[in-house]
Amino acid sequence: MTEAERIVWELVRNRRLDGKKFLRQHKIIHENSFDSFQFFVVDFYCAEEKLILEIDGKIHDSQKEYDLWRTSVLNDLGFRVLRIKNEETINVEQVKEKIRKMFLKTLPPGPLSSRREGVTP
Repeated sequence: MTEAERIVWELVRNRRLDGKKFLRQHKIIHENSFDSFQFFVVDFYCAEEKLILEIDGKIHDSQKEYDLWRTSVLNDLGFRVLRIKNEETINVEQVKEKIRKMFLKTLPPGPLSSRREGVTP
C-alpha cells in the first residue's frame, strides 16, 4: 500500500468509520460486452454501501480517460465510486466527511439495484 492508502485504511479498517465494513484490494467481477468476464481490483470496498474508494496518486494524472471509463463501468454495475487524491489524505477529518457524504448518496441504477452482485467474497 502507498502511504495515502495506509492513511485511509487506518480510517476505515475494523469498522472504524460509522461501523461500516471495508475490504481492501477487493476484486469486482463483471461480464463485459463480449460475454467474457473482466475484473477490477479496487483499493477499498464497502459492500453494505456499495461504495468503492479509490486513492489516486500522480499516475492518475496521465490516465484520466481510463479512470473515467472504469468509474463509468463501476457506476453502471451499481457501485458508487469516490476518488480521493493522495494529497487529500493529509486532512483526515476532511476525508472522513467526504466518505460519510457518499454514504448518504443514492446508488446509481444498475444490476446491483436488482440484487445481482458482481462481487466476489
